Amino acid sequence: MKRYLTSQLRPGMVLGESIYSLEQDRVVLEKGTVLDERAITRLKLQIAIAVLIDEDETPEEEASVPDREPSHAEKLRATPEFQQFKQDFEETFSDFGNKLNDVVTAGADLEPEELSAPVMDLIENTTGPSGLFDMLHSLRQYSDETYAHSVNVALISNAIGQWMNLPPADLQVLTQAGLLHDIGKLLVPRDIITKPGRLTEEEYRIIQQHAQKGYELVKDRDLDPRIKNAILMHHERCDGSGYPSHLETEAIDPFARYVAIADVYDAITSARVYRDALCPFIAVEIMESEGLQKYDPQAILTFLTNVVNVYLFNRVRLSDGREGEVVFINRQHFARPTVRTGNEFVDLARETELSIEAII
Repeated sequence: MKRYLTSQLRPGMVLGESIYSLEQDRVVLEKGTVLDERAITRLKLQIAIAVLIDEDETPEEEASVPDREPSHAEKLRATPEFQQFKQDFEETFSDFGNKLNDVVTAGADLEPEELSAPVMDLIENTTGPSGLFDMLHSLRQYSDETYAHSVNVALISNAIGQWMNLPPADLQVLTQAGLLHDIGKLLVPRDIITKPGRLTEEEYRIIQQHAQKGYELVKDRDLDPRIKNAILMHHERCDGSGYPSHLETEAIDPFARYVAIADVYDAITSARVYRDALCPFIAVEIMESEGLQKYDPQAILTFLTNVVNVYLFNRVRLSDGREGEVVFINRQHFARPTVRTGNEFVDLARETELSIEAII
């Protein structure tokens, strides 16, 4: 037996222990399970840091695949445009972090226009929402620390606003709402925010307080009410299952509904202290399964329709190890497009035992 980080797991490994749910009330995966990509993803989502693997039952790793042509993402990372975006992004979230910390700890003025100006510059320097997602996907090695996550959510919220055809003035406010949505996390103990393991019930309760704490921090400041509402309501869900007030659709500010979508997508597709970044198609599948119940129906359908189009003609790796190109988007199941592998077309809507494990 040997313990492996979830980031080190690969299909074919055999679990040497049973894995339980976050609440410890049910078995998620039984001891002896032969891991596939879906099982590995479930482990990562269960915040399992490391698991025991039965090496006696795990087959030897196959020889590495031969050299191949660089993928779209690999080519993008080598361009001067990406290098400049990466530098500007790092400077943006570092500067934002310093300024926001001054607001929370030293009572500095909160100037949303000043805070969001570098974010708007990032947006101006990309080729629309599709180009922006291309860039963000290539930056997924960043952890989900509050500042980088907030910049990501601001950028994604802006893309949603563009896809929803919001006017420029509203786009700017929505971007600011995304940027400031997690300000309350600066009032939560950092050891809880960065804990590399399963949260206790008490720790999770403390984390949930960040929305209310953030709102209390800004409620008397001269901010657009939609920004304040996004801070308070970005964890509310249209079916009433969210927090802090279990609001339903019409009671939730529309800007908070848009930020909620951006927040969830970035949380799934960014690296965290307890797992690697997950594939955008996994995020789409999760959001698609919940979407019409939990999120603004028009906004979630608009988002999913557009975000999957970003990855059309990208090369992907399937859960059986094959590589191919996304050639057709299934409008009835966005997470299951058709992938061309060599001369074969794999319709993931029909071959449900397969899935996309990575965009390469």
